[in-house]
Amino acid sequence: MLEAKNVCYLYENSSSPVLRDINLHIRPGEVVGLSGPSGRGKTTLCRLISGHLPAQRGEVRLAGKPLPAKGACPVQLLPQHPELAVNPRWKISRIISESGTVKHDLLERLHIKDSWMDRYPHELSGGELQRVCVARSLAPYTQYIIADETTSMLDAMTQARIWGTLLDEAKTGKIGILVVSHDQGLLEKVCNRTLSLFTD
Repeated sequence: MLEAKNVCYLYENSSSPVLRDINLHIRPGEVVGLSGPSGRGKTTLCRLISGHLPAQRGEVRLAGKPLPAKGACPVQLLPQHPELAVNPRWKISRIISESGTVKHDLLERLHIKDSWMDRYPHELSGGELQRVCVARSLAPYTQYIIADETTSMLDAMTQARIWGTLLDEAKTGKIGILVVSHDQGLLEKVCNRTLSLFTD
């Protein structure tokens, strides 16, 4: 189980925490939704529970232990803007293989073309690059996916393709997913339960 316990975070030059005593848990294979107003710390929470930021107070634990400080992380973050999650100097083949060997059928389900492999990120559309990031995130060691508005900027067909793949992987691989979105329809459709994030 992935847990955040009494997590707090205060940005420099801010007078009050963006997150204060936040608690949540996600079980293996569970799809949990998270909604809340803009500016209330949803993205910060995503970065905390995926190991991209350290909690200033409280703790994040996976199966009762801290997230690994080195090596491959079993909690993978899928941000809204995929261009910020890749090395712009790497070709797509290197980006995908960064997490190890990716199953060919996964690339097929995400409609990732062989012709993309010799291209750079800026040579793909946002939807194409996001599908590459999804493939990379579904590594053999991945236990949880943190999807922070992952498909909010994409067309309906690409959204359906990504969510179909992620939900299939969650079911077959017991991968837990946190779905952060303002789209209540999406949360109702894909999630087992939904939480609201409100901070003072």
